[in-house]
Amino acid sequence: MPKLDPFLLALIATVLLASVLPCHGQAVPLFQGLTIVVIAIMFFMQGARLSRAAILAGLGHWRLHLAILACTFVIFPLLGLALHAAFPNLLTHTLWLGVLFVCVLPSTVQSSIAFTSIGRGNVPAAVCSATASNLLGIVVTPILTGLVLAKTGSHASSSKGILDIVLQLLVPFLAGQLLQPWIGGWAQRNKRILSMTDRGSILIVVYTAFSEAVMQGLWHKVPAGQLGLVLLVDSVLLAVILLVTRFGARALGFSREDEVAITFCGSKKTLASGVPMANVLFPSAIVGQIVLPLMIFHQVQLFVCAVLARRYARQATPELTEPVLRT
Repeated sequence: MPKLDPFLLALIATVLLASVLPCHGQAVPLFQGLTIVVIAIMFFMQGARLSRAAILAGLGHWRLHLAILACTFVIFPLLGLALHAAFPNLLTHTLWLGVLFVCVLPSTVQSSIAFTSIGRGNVPAAVCSATASNLLGIVVTPILTGLVLAKTGSHASSSKGILDIVLQLLVPFLAGQLLQPWIGGWAQRNKRILSMTDRGSILIVVYTAFSEAVMQGLWHKVPAGQLGLVLLVDSVLLAVILLVTRFGARALGFSREDEVAITFCGSKKTLASGVPMANVLFPSAIVGQIVLPLMIFHQVQLFVCAVLARRYARQATPELTEPVLRT
């Protein structure tokens, strides 16, 4: 049975810390500035770690990449809008915005590739698709966010969101890619340490966001019952998209290996990029509520995909008995 992701436990601890000891007063601009710096460093190192050879290895399978991108940026948002239209009063307005924001985010990179590998799927194609999803998401997610919010009666400046994300996320990423021939080897050798610093950066962003939300009365606005409903909505979204990716891949004639890649890359949503994007796209007063559905979805997708990856692995190699890799 999959266990709770240690990173999720760290996120919960960070939220609790922000609830008890939120930053306020003169500490607020300090943490806001620190947030911008750590996000820039995180994306710089992601660019430095990204292997161009791995991307080129999977570029030829364009039908698979289109299928994954369609699931990520078309089907997922449509599912979110359909749920919102069917049950507009199930969640508070801000929590619904958080759920819809989950739907327009790009795929994960590390866990999509890890689960594709466990399930004996097309790993090179998964590397290419997950990476392309994250790069496209820097531009596509702000645009989709603006369109989705317009559909729900809210407003967002997608052009400003794109500009801010380009400056805070894409520019550092491209700088890392330019320096990749010189520092890429060092980054790969220290991948475990850099992964910890990435997660530390996200915890700083979460602490800053939730501190602001707590000062604005977060827990008076989000009762426990609403969190349970967010879990239900996230679970329904994941269940439907897993069915769409799995049976859609079969209907389109993809191989078993490609089906595994489509299932895991097309159904995942990134926490690592999602939290920084939310910090840029939404007012600081509501970022804490916006990322709550994403944090819950993150754990649900890890739990369910761990079980599903193990099942795919048994189908590929019936005698397989090795434990599931945790990400």
